[in-house]
Amino acid sequence: MKGLKERDKIGHALECSKHNNPTHDMKRTTQADAQSNKRVYALKGSKVDHMVSAALKELEEARERAAKAGRRGRKAKLAMATEVNALKLREAAETPCAKTVITARPVAPSQPLHPSHRPKPAAGRSVIKLGLDVDSHRITVCTQYDYSVIKPAAAFTPLSLVAWVKERIQEGHVVWTVYEACGFGYTLHWHLVGAGAQSLVIAPIRLDTQRARKNDGLDARALCTRLTRYLDGQKTELPVIRVPSVEEQQRRETGRQREFWRSEVNRLASHGRALRLEHEHQGLPGRWWTARSWKKLAVAINPFVRDMLELLRPQVQYSEKQVQTLTEQLEKRVTDSLPSGLGAMTMALFEGEMCDVNRFNNRKQVGSYIGCCPSQYASGETARMGGIDRHGNKHLRVLLVETVWRLLRHQPGWLALRRMGNRLKVGAAIRKKTVIGLARQLAIDLWRVRTGRATWEELGFVIQ
Repeated sequence: MKGLKERDKIGHALECSKHNNPTHDMKRTTQADAQSNKRVYALKGSKVDHMVSAALKELEEARERAAKAGRRGRKAKLAMATEVNALKLREAAETPCAKTVITARPVAPSQPLHPSHRPKPAAGRSVIKLGLDVDSHRITVCTQYDYSVIKPAAAFTPLSLVAWVKERIQEGHVVWTVYEACGFGYTLHWHLVGAGAQSLVIAPIRLDTQRARKNDGLDARALCTRLTRYLDGQKTELPVIRVPSVEEQQRRETGRQREFWRSEVNRLASHGRALRLEHEHQGLPGRWWTARSWKKLAVAINPFVRDMLELLRPQVQYSEKQVQTLTEQLEKRVTDSLPSGLGAMTMALFEGEMCDVNRFNNRKQVGSYIGCCPSQYASGETARMGGIDRHGNKHLRVLLVETVWRLLRHQPGWLALRRMGNRLKVGAAIRKKTVIGLARQLAIDLWRVRTGRATWEELGFVIQ
């Protein structure tokens, strides 16, 4: 063990002395270059020389101990490795290393979640806060001017609300709105923004945890109250979400439509199998709707079941055609080389669900977005960690878990797998939990690659 530690120290000093990887003992200096976007790093040559000389001294001591041991077995391999490192260290020590210029991978700036600009109203005008409870036909609105009493709830149609907001903006007021994300999409948000309002969309929450009453007026009033606190600086009052652009929303919808048509194929195919099982107590082959299978099957089933299946066949074939068309569209989006087990379809779906990978500042935000963080209960001296909270994008979570099961076979050199691989051999329960942990790490690694923070090779992936 002592010899291994010495070898690690030598390797550490060697890496510090290389020109192409100045990761230790470096002094950063900024070089203004808007076109090339480069960073200049100045190595402290004196410290590197000191580390090289110290490593060479330890090298000689290791060689003497290896000679005394007779260079047998593991110690012989250690001695051979230290000799190779010695040649590299001498070569690195003779090469001047005053300054080394490397090109940093550009990283796009992250997108703020909370609005940074707060417009001020005209003289004599107010900041109007609107809490919106959105329904399919009407919108219940509670209004507050500055810090006055919140007015009673009023009903608007989407068009009348947008027109009312536009009038208030023209009068010089500043209008803030907030509503919970729902199945109606973000059309109302974009209309309000187009009218000049400051619109916020939040994740669905339980607005009143104490009272056993709920209606549109109470919800709109609670949202208006929380909006006032949010504008006063209490960011935790509203769980604001990032609203995707129209292009991002449409790109994401392509993958979800493909998943819908896949489920339709499975549903219709299972319905056909259930029909024959009910009336003949026999099953159907896997792809019973294809021309080859149907030619043999049509003469083997009774007329009633055949008539029913003939109605299902065109529906299954149409759904399958839609899946194939959407699959081709998604795969065309990815043109770069990818690791084995991580195909173009997976990357297209990942990028579509992430909308914009540059909106995340760190790996914790990425892990939280997919909902693979452990739940927690802690009070006083009691602290318990539970299963994942599933508080995130379920489509992305399912995609990553399926991908990890493939990577277990195709990417044994993946760094995360090598670090957690021993847990996969313990048992079925621990194996599944480990796969969830690897899914979270896979999302982080894909984010690092797509934002330029790392390469496939640095993460241990093998490119096809």
